[in-house]
Amino acid sequence: MTASSAPTIAEELRAAGLRVTAARVALLQAVRDGDHLGVEAIASGVRDRVGHISLQAVYEALHALTAAGLVRRIEPAGSPARYEGRVGDNHHHIVCRSCGAVADVDCAVGEAPCLTASDEHGFAVDEAEVIYWGLCPGCSTARTS
Repeated sequence: MTASSAPTIAEELRAAGLRVTAARVALLQAVRDGDHLGVEAIASGVRDRVGHISLQAVYEALHALTAAGLVRRIEPAGSPARYEGRVGDNHHHIVCRSCGAVADVDCAVGEAPCLTASDEHGFAVDEAEVIYWGLCPGCSTARTS
Protein backbone atom coordinates (compact mmCIF):
# COMPACT_ATOMS: atom_id res chain seq x y z
CA MET A 1 0.00 0.00 0.00
CA THR A 2 1.41 3.38 -0.97
CA ALA A 3 0.92 6.52 1.06
CA SER A 4 -1.54 7.95 -1.47
CA SER A 5 -3.74 4.88 -1.93
CA ALA A 6 -6.65 4.04 0.31
CA PRO A 7 -6.39 0.74 2.18
CA THR A 8 -8.27 -2.21 0.74
CA ILE A 9 -11.15 -3.70 2.68
CA ALA A 10 -8.92 -6.68 3.55
CA GLU A 11 -6.29 -4.29 4.95
CA GLU A 12 -8.97 -2.45 6.96
CA LEU A 13 -10.21 -5.72 8.43
CA ARG A 14 -6.68 -6.78 9.37
CA ALA A 15 -5.93 -3.37 10.90
CA ALA A 16 -9.09 -3.73 13.03
CA GLY A 17 -7.87 -7.13 14.25
CA LEU A 18 -10.49 -9.07 12.29
CA ARG A 19 -9.97 -12.18 10.21
CA VAL A 20 -10.35 -11.53 6.50
CA THR A 21 -13.03 -13.69 4.89
CA ALA A 22 -14.82 -13.37 1.58
CA ALA A 23 -18.09 -12.90 3.46
CA ARG A 24 -16.74 -10.04 5.62
CA VAL A 25 -15.23 -8.31 2.60
CA ALA A 26 -18.51 -8.66 0.70
CA LEU A 27 -20.52 -7.52 3.71
CA LEU A 28 -18.46 -4.39 4.28
CA GLN A 29 -18.67 -3.59 0.56
CA ALA A 30 -22.46 -4.10 0.58
CA VAL A 31 -22.85 -1.74 3.55
CA ARG A 32 -20.66 0.91 1.91
CA ASP A 33 -22.43 0.57 -1.44
CA GLY A 34 -25.87 0.77 0.21
CA ASP A 35 -27.79 3.52 1.90
CA HIS A 36 -28.64 2.75 5.53
CA LEU A 37 -29.46 -0.87 4.75
CA GLY A 38 -31.28 -3.36 6.93
CA VAL A 39 -29.92 -6.82 7.60
CA GLU A 40 -32.00 -8.54 4.90
CA ALA A 41 -30.77 -6.12 2.21
CA ILE A 42 -27.18 -6.54 3.37
CA ALA A 43 -27.53 -10.35 3.31
CA SER A 44 -28.91 -10.13 -0.23
CA GLY A 45 -25.94 -7.99 -1.30
CA VAL A 46 -23.50 -10.44 0.25
CA ARG A 47 -25.23 -13.39 -1.43
CA ASP A 48 -24.97 -11.60 -4.80
CA ARG A 49 -21.20 -11.36 -4.27
CA VAL A 50 -20.25 -14.67 -2.62
CA GLY A 51 -23.20 -17.02 -2.74
CA HIS A 52 -24.99 -18.50 0.26
CA ILE A 53 -24.54 -16.98 3.71
CA SER A 54 -26.81 -17.51 6.67
CA LEU A 55 -28.63 -14.62 8.28
CA GLN A 56 -26.95 -15.56 11.57
CA ALA A 57 -23.51 -15.19 9.94
CA VAL A 58 -24.53 -11.76 8.65
CA TYR A 59 -25.64 -10.68 12.14
CA GLU A 60 -22.39 -11.97 13.66
CA ALA A 61 -20.25 -10.20 11.05
CA LEU A 62 -22.20 -6.96 11.45
CA HIS A 63 -21.67 -7.15 15.21
CA ALA A 64 -17.91 -7.64 14.73
CA LEU A 65 -17.64 -4.84 12.15
CA THR A 66 -19.66 -2.47 14.33
CA ALA A 67 -17.53 -3.26 17.40
CA ALA A 68 -14.40 -2.63 15.30
CA GLY A 69 -15.75 0.75 14.16
CA LEU A 70 -15.89 -0.18 10.47
CA VAL A 71 -19.68 0.20 10.22
CA ARG A 72 -22.22 2.16 12.22
CA ARG A 73 -25.53 0.81 13.45
CA ILE A 74 -28.51 3.11 13.78
CA GLU A 75 -31.95 2.17 15.02
CA PRO A 76 -34.58 4.87 14.60
CA ALA A 77 -37.62 4.37 16.84
CA GLY A 78 -40.05 1.86 15.34
CA SER A 79 -37.53 0.71 12.73
CA PRO A 80 -35.24 -2.30 12.54
CA ALA A 81 -31.51 -1.68 12.81
CA ARG A 82 -29.81 -0.22 9.78
CA TYR A 83 -26.13 -0.08 8.96
CA GLU A 84 -23.94 2.43 7.19
CA GLY A 85 -20.33 2.76 6.19
CA ARG A 86 -19.96 6.41 7.18
CA VAL A 87 -18.04 6.23 10.45
CA GLY A 88 -15.62 8.41 12.34
CA ASP A 89 -17.60 11.62 12.28
CA ASN A 90 -20.46 12.94 14.38
CA HIS A 91 -23.16 13.09 11.72
CA HIS A 92 -26.86 12.60 12.35
CA HIS A 93 -29.86 11.23 10.45
CA ILE A 94 -33.22 12.34 9.13
CA VAL A 95 -36.03 9.78 8.82
CA CYS A 96 -39.23 9.99 6.79
CA ARG A 97 -42.23 9.25 8.99
CA SER A 98 -44.14 7.90 6.01
CA CYS A 99 -41.82 5.67 3.95
CA GLY A 100 -38.94 5.22 6.40
CA ALA A 101 -36.24 6.65 4.11
CA VAL A 102 -33.09 7.62 6.01
CA ALA A 103 -30.51 10.23 5.00
CA ASP A 104 -27.34 11.56 6.57
CA VAL A 105 -27.33 15.06 8.06
CA ASP A 106 -24.08 16.75 8.95
CA CYS A 107 -23.83 18.27 12.41
CA ALA A 108 -25.85 21.39 13.07
CA VAL A 109 -24.05 24.55 12.07
CA GLY A 110 -23.68 27.46 14.43
CA GLU A 111 -24.43 26.59 18.04
CA ALA A 112 -24.43 22.86 18.63
CA PRO A 113 -26.71 22.38 21.62
CA CYS A 114 -26.78 18.64 20.99
CA LEU A 115 -23.29 18.38 22.48
CA THR A 116 -24.15 20.34 25.60
CA ALA A 117 -26.35 18.19 27.80
CA SER A 118 -28.49 19.93 30.43
CA ASP A 119 -26.99 17.56 33.01
CA GLU A 120 -23.98 15.49 32.01
CA HIS A 121 -24.02 13.48 35.27
CA GLY A 122 -20.23 13.63 35.33
CA PHE A 123 -19.82 12.12 31.87
CA ALA A 124 -17.32 13.51 29.36
CA VAL A 125 -19.63 13.81 26.32
CA ASP A 126 -17.85 13.20 23.02
CA GLU A 127 -20.73 12.34 20.70
CA ALA A 128 -24.44 13.00 20.34
CA GLU A 129 -26.92 10.97 18.33
CA VAL A 130 -29.67 13.11 16.87
CA ILE A 131 -32.48 11.84 14.67
CA TYR A 132 -34.61 14.36 12.83
CA TRP A 133 -38.10 13.23 11.77
CA GLY A 134 -40.25 14.53 8.92
CA LEU A 135 -41.43 13.70 5.43
CA CYS A 136 -39.09 13.06 2.52
CA PRO A 137 -39.69 15.11 -0.66
CA GLY A 138 -41.61 12.26 -2.35
CA CYS A 139 -43.97 11.67 0.59
CA SER A 140 -44.41 15.38 1.18
CA THR A 141 -45.43 15.90 -2.46
CA ALA A 142 -47.79 12.91 -2.33
CA ARG A 143 -49.58 14.40 0.69
CA THR A 144 -50.13 17.76 -0.97
CA SER A 145 -51.34 16.27 -4.26
